[in-house]
Parts: sequence; C-alpha cells; structure tokens
Amino acid sequence: MDTMKKLPDAEFDIMKVVWANEPPITTSIIMEQLGNERAWKAQTVISLMLRLVDRGFLSTMKQGKERTYYPLVSKEEYLKFETSNFVKQYHDNSVLGLVNTLYNDKALSDAEVDELLRWAKERRG
Repeated sequence: MDTMKKLPDAEFDIMKVVWANEPPITTSIIMEQLGNERAWKAQTVISLMLRLVDRGFLSTMKQGKERTYYPLVSKEEYLKFETSNFVKQYHDNSVLGLVNTLYNDKALSDAEVDELLRWAKERRG
C-alpha cells in the first residue's frame, strides 16, 4: 500500500480482530468478538468492513451468501506506520523525546529502562 492513512478507532478495533484471527474473516466473527460488546448492528460492521476494503486494508470475496475478508496490511506494517507518525507529530521525530516523556511520567519502570538499555546495546553490536 503506497499511501497508508490513520484508521479511525472503530476501524482499527475491527483490524485488531482481523489480525487476531486466521483468515478468512467474516462479519459473524467480528460481531462475535467485538460487535456485540460495542452494541453494533450487523450493518454497522458490514459498513466498517467495506470502508476497510476501500482503504486497502482488506480484500473481500463473496462465498455463497456470506462475504469473507482477508487482511492486506499486517499488524506490524500498520503499527510501524502509526508509531512513526506519532513520533514525528508529537516528539519532533525524536525517539529519545518519546522515551524521555515516558520516563518523566513514570510510565517506564526501572526494569523497563534496563531492558531498553540492553536492547540498545544489542542493536549497536
């Protein structure tokens, strides 16, 4: 996908269910795992899934009376895109700025800081 765009929350929630299940995905699976908890009607789920098809996140095929959906964008691809945009938009493209914010807000424990240091040392070789 050349020009990925940020997903609205409802569509992202659907994609999380898609990524958590083995394809093909049906609207029934989405309703079972998300729609009922959100009190969505089946038509709402169908509309959201078709939007995801239009955006290039899913492909669809009609099998009998039911449509099946297949992911075209992996969870890893989307998270990389979202994280990169977040760091650019909110931290002036500085990963250090992000980590500093997390550390100052006490969102990182000492154990997580140690793990981050180990990770950084491994990457440097």
